Amino acid sequence: MIKITLAIAISLLLVNFACNRVEKTDQFAAGDVLTPKTEIHVTSVAEVQSLPSTSENAETPVPAAQIPPAPLVTSTPTMVDFISVSSHDDSMTTVEAVRELEPSVVQIATDTVAISQYNRIVPQTGVGSGIILDKAGNILTNNHVIEGADYVTVTLSDGRSYPANLVGSDSITDLAVIKIAAAKLTPAKFGNSSNLEVGEDVIAVGHALGLKGGPTVSKGVVSALDRTIQTDAQKAMVDLIQTDASINPGNSGGPLANSRGEVIGINTAIINDSNGIGFAINIDDAHVVVDQILRSGYVMRGFLGITPFNVTDSIREQLNLPVADGVIIAGVVEGFPAGESGLQTEDVIVMLNKAAIENSGDLSKFLLNNPPGSNVEVSFYRNGELRKVELVLADKPD
Repeated sequence: MIKITLAIAISLLLVNFACNRVEKTDQFAAGDVLTPKTEIHVTSVAEVQSLPSTSENAETPVPAAQIPPAPLVTSTPTMVDFISVSSHDDSMTTVEAVRELEPSVVQIATDTVAISQYNRIVPQTGVGSGIILDKAGNILTNNHVIEGADYVTVTLSDGRSYPANLVGSDSITDLAVIKIAAAKLTPAKFGNSSNLEVGEDVIAVGHALGLKGGPTVSKGVVSALDRTIQTDAQKAMVDLIQTDASINPGNSGGPLANSRGEVIGINTAIINDSNGIGFAINIDDAHVVVDQILRSGYVMRGFLGITPFNVTDSIREQLNLPVADGVIIAGVVEGFPAGESGLQTEDVIVMLNKAAIENSGDLSKFLLNNPPGSNVEVSFYRNGELRKVELVLADKPD
C-alpha cells in the first residue's frame, strides 16, 4: 500500500501547474535555452494529434503492396548479435551512406480498433519506422509506435509487406522489438554512440508523414549530447542525442546514422515549433534494452519500491529542499526495499552507489543496470540533512 502525504499531494498539484499542464502535445517557445542537463517537455514523434494528416496516429493510406494485417501477438524471443563495424572506418558520402542504410529501414503501419463514446467502432491508423536487426526478422522501433495497436504491418524497402508479432517492449526507454517472417533481409550496421562528438555529421532516415515512395532522408549534425527531456512529472529520458537533422511524425523508430552509415541513435522525439530540434536514443543504451528483450521478451530492472517524482522549483520551495536536483519519494510501497530500509515520503534521493541521481531518468537507468539482488547505497536528504542507507534491490511485482 502506498502512503502519500498531504504535502506531496499539494506538491503534485504544483507540479502540474509548473509543468504548464504537461500533455502529449506540449509546445515550447523557440527561445527556450537548452543545456546538457536542461529538462524540457517534448512531444514524441507519434504524438502530434492536432494535425491528423501528419500524425503517426492519423489515418495513413495503406501501401498498395500491403497484405491484410494480422493481430499483433507475442513472438518467442531469440538471441541475435548486432552487426557492428569499426568506428574508425572511412566516412562515406551522404549518398553512399544512405544507399548502405536504406535497405535496413522499414515502414511500420498500425491499426487500432477503438470504441467511441457513442459505442461506434472507430478505426485508427498510425505510421512509424523501424530498423532491421537481423536476418531472423527482428526489427527495432519505438514503443510508442506500436503501443496499443491491434495489428502491425511492416513494409520493406523493396515493397514487400508482412504482419508483425511483438517480441517485447519497454515503455520507460520507449523501445520495442517486433518480428516478421521474411527472407532476404538486410540488417543494419551499428556504431558506437560513446564516440560521438558535437558537430559530427548525422543522417536521419524514416518514413516521415507516411509519405509513399520510400523513406525520407535528412542531414544535420550532432547538436548536443547527454540531453535530458522531461516527458511528465514522473518520467524523464536521459543521455539523448540532440540533432538538427529534420525529424517529423513518421520518423519515430527510424535510425540516426553517422557518416559511415552506422546506426548511432533511434529517432524518438521532437519539440513543436522548435525550428528543427530533435532527439534520438543513443544506440549504446538501446543495446542494453534490446539484448534483454531478445533474451527474455521483457526488460528486468531492480525495484526500490517507491513512487518517484522529479524535484521541481515549486516542490523545492514548498518543501524547503536544500537541493535543486534529485528524485523525491512521493510514496513508499510497503514490504519492499525502500520502506524496509527506513526511507520515507518526502525524502529526496540524490545518489545511488555514489552515482548522481538528478531526475527519474537517472533513476530508471540505474535500475536498468542494477538487477534484483544488487546491493545499493542510497544517499538522500531528509529535513535538510544528508543521510545514507543500504538496501538490496527487489524484483518488480507484476
